[in-house]
Amino acid sequence: MRVTGTEHSVVISGGGPTGLMLAGELALAGVDVAIVERRATQELTGSRAGGLHARTIEVLDQRGIAERFLSQGQVAQIVGFAWIPLDISDFPTRHPHGLALWQKHIERILAGWIAELPVSVYRGREVTGFTQDDAGVVVELSDGQSLRADYLVGCDGGRSRVRKAAGIDFPGWEPTISNLIAEVEVAQEPIWGTRRDAIGIHGFSRLENGGPVRVMVTEQHLGRTGEPTLRELSEALIAVYGTDYGVHSPTSLSRFTDMARQAASYRKGRVLLAGDAAHVHYPVGGQGLNIGVQDAVNLGWKLAQVVKGTSPDSLLDTYHAERWPIAARVLRDTMAQVALLRRADDHAKAALDTLSELLRMNEPRKRFAGLMSGLDIRYELGEGHPLLGRRMPDLELVTANGPLRVYRLLHEARPVLLNLGEPASLDITPWADRVQRIDARHTGTWELPVLGAVTAPTAVLIRPDGYVAWVGVSTDAGLADALATWFGPPAAA
Repeated sequence: MRVTGTEHSVVISGGGPTGLMLAGELALAGVDVAIVERRATQELTGSRAGGLHARTIEVLDQRGIAERFLSQGQVAQIVGFAWIPLDISDFPTRHPHGLALWQKHIERILAGWIAELPVSVYRGREVTGFTQDDAGVVVELSDGQSLRADYLVGCDGGRSRVRKAAGIDFPGWEPTISNLIAEVEVAQEPIWGTRRDAIGIHGFSRLENGGPVRVMVTEQHLGRTGEPTLRELSEALIAVYGTDYGVHSPTSLSRFTDMARQAASYRKGRVLLAGDAAHVHYPVGGQGLNIGVQDAVNLGWKLAQVVKGTSPDSLLDTYHAERWPIAARVLRDTMAQVALLRRADDHAKAALDTLSELLRMNEPRKRFAGLMSGLDIRYELGEGHPLLGRRMPDLELVTANGPLRVYRLLHEARPVLLNLGEPASLDITPWADRVQRIDARHTGTWELPVLGAVTAPTAVLIRPDGYVAWVGVSTDAGLADALATWFGPPAAA
């Protein structure tokens, strides 16, 4: 990584998973991008997000880096709703599973990836404010420096300074429960595993490398703010277990609640939000990190095209239009899970037993598993073929140069027109400098998660984020309009 000058096309505030993924997307598109990160190193302490869902693994596969994560984590059926496991092993995807991998490892691998790309990183500094005008944004840093950029993206967490400075409202729901999570030494052997009682959810688990233990405990009372103390952790453990097991020497200690909030807008002028800066919720279901990474992949190619002058500024409005409903649904479903899990009496058990029975049925299982894994996401891109607005299946193709997977075509984050009809039958000459055209053959059925088999098209236009922007069935009707909408006006003859 390098640090150059004070002018960049895009400045990203925050070097967590969302900021790192966005930086990689922009760098692949040839955009001068810089990350401002308050940590002096990428090292992350503590136990935060613990895994990747199937759609996120697909996204990483589309960039050719999925194996870096798969080799470091544990493949598992981690998708579930209110602790009810949902099997996705029969879903039509190359990755019908989740991946257990702590956020510190996810960040380390992403940081290694962007180290291979032309990304500038300003460490040990924070964005403290900014001013924007029609020409760009001046970003103020905590060390007194300022950076000039065309756009600023806040990936700086739930307390986002960028969001607050932009004056973007963050409406939602106040917390009803509060948890402490820590990595500590213990003087006595604790009761291992997770339990749920009238107070909430608690548990002890071993770290993968031995040494300290990971503990989570629900606090009896709401209202405490700021950084928690070891004494508060001890008090919470005694209230649940009757002892604190002699906890000491914490290497990390933090508090989180079920507060649920979402930015009223993901964009204000030249300032955009992604990840936790745009939406926060309780971690049950493990979707927060995943939808943040997917925010970045939706935004990256659009922002790159606007910065490079390929597409008009209005293309950025589709980012909010597409991603806001996804997070709104996650907030709703997370709140529903909290409502089911926060009580441990017979009434709550009856409700969970009834829901578990329902989710053992095939259709409800598929619907909720598609929801929680992200494999059912559909952007509202119009009516027509079921593929429109959905993730492109990773088909095995036959081309003039041999066999080829669809996701291999997306490694450089470029759009693809996949022609499965007569070779060279689709003319995209005015967009040839922006869109790859691949003539190929595919035999077999086309199947989508939750929906099942769909009619095989003769051509599809695939956006850089892997979603289908146009579907042709023995016709090119609407192709030119789709190309212009997503990838800019046609080049002059």
